[in-house]
Amino acid sequence: MRTVLVTGTGGAGRTTTAAATALVAARRGRRVLLLTTDRGPAPDAVLGTVLPSPPAAGAAGVPWAEPVEAAPGLWAARIATGEHFQDRARDLQERGASLFDLLGAAPLDPEELTELPGAEPLAVLAALRAAHTAAAWDLLVVDMPPAHETVRLLALPEQLRRYLRRLLPAERQAARALRPMLAQLAGVPMPAQRMYETAERWEAELAAVQDVVEAGGTTVRLVAGPGPLAVETLRLARAGLALQGCRVDTLVANRVLPAGDGADLWPAGLVAEQRTALKALHEEYLIDGITLCELPHLGRDPRGHEDLGALVDAATSTTICGEGGTVGIVEGEGLADELDGWPATGSEPDAWTVEDRLATDGVLLWRLPLPGADRDALDLIRRGDELIVGVGPFRRVLPLPSALRRCTVSGAGLRDGALCVRFTPDPALWPRTP
Repeated sequence: MRTVLVTGTGGAGRTTTAAATALVAARRGRRVLLLTTDRGPAPDAVLGTVLPSPPAAGAAGVPWAEPVEAAPGLWAARIATGEHFQDRARDLQERGASLFDLLGAAPLDPEELTELPGAEPLAVLAALRAAHTAAAWDLLVVDMPPAHETVRLLALPEQLRRYLRRLLPAERQAARALRPMLAQLAGVPMPAQRMYETAERWEAELAAVQDVVEAGGTTVRLVAGPGPLAVETLRLARAGLALQGCRVDTLVANRVLPAGDGADLWPAGLVAEQRTALKALHEEYLIDGITLCELPHLGRDPRGHEDLGALVDAATSTTICGEGGTVGIVEGEGLADELDGWPATGSEPDAWTVEDRLATDGVLLWRLPLPGADRDALDLIRRGDELIVGVGPFRRVLPLPSALRRCTVSGAGLRDGALCVRFTPDPALWPRTP
């Protein structure tokens, strides 16, 4: 199943872009599910359809309300953030009942289980997995939080799995058979078996979500209002997404003002500012094979099918096509360019490859594509068999390929949008040639 995660700068029109993306795919005969975490009136207004409130936790076994058909072939629903939190909290309390007894603590009553900060990312991840498990749609479009929050959300499965492995390593779980004897020696009951079973279940669920995030058919669609601040914000978010191995398929410039006839209806300074920002976005994204789509400003906030259809029909896309690198502009339904015929030519993400330069330079070069990264915002730490890479506020722990574990880091540099880390073989660990 194809999955498009729509994010961008705050207030740029992520919900509108997600709805327009879903609509254009439905028009082309796809069965589309649009999910949103927005609990306000914006999704209802844009779709022209009232989305029902999420049901009680656990209803229908999925973390969203019953989808409603907003247009032929297009179903939409809200992700049940609070209900998902309550469901997981109750499950954790039930499985940890013996631990609560051991500590002399009283479990929380159902009415006390109010949603805590950080519950939304877990609900979104659960919704991603549930939609892929159901396999009832051709395309899943998710209206995600702002870009920086989305980067952290997509990094969460890998981070939580790492924490679980450190806190409950497999070798510690192998000693389960000793717990009854330890309980007799200590004179108190030991934590129940199902606490460990819960950790194993979480590990399996997180692995399944990570598979969805890293799947070849999952891409990110960035949305921004064309302005100088948006260019800088998107650059850092794009580097964070690249650090997580996420592919950006399209950059959507929303609420673009007319440059020709009709431009005199808008302040000249605002039009000029947008043109300058659009030029910078074209230069930065087209060279990397990312389609740039422009959605016009309607002079009002889009409301209902008519306005949404007008946006879809007026969308234009600019992309590099053909072997000669020709820039082509596609009029109408530009949001669909990256939905048809996946993957698009020239849009494959660069592999995180290890280049053998032992013969010429005596090093192995690990190339990590980080488009948008700034040299001054990079951090690099070697920790055992891992490399910790930081880009601004984002960080990822990368296990080293087997060959690099027998090497020492001898240098690094940012070149052409990629972090190139040089490794020199450690004579004490590197196999000797006869």
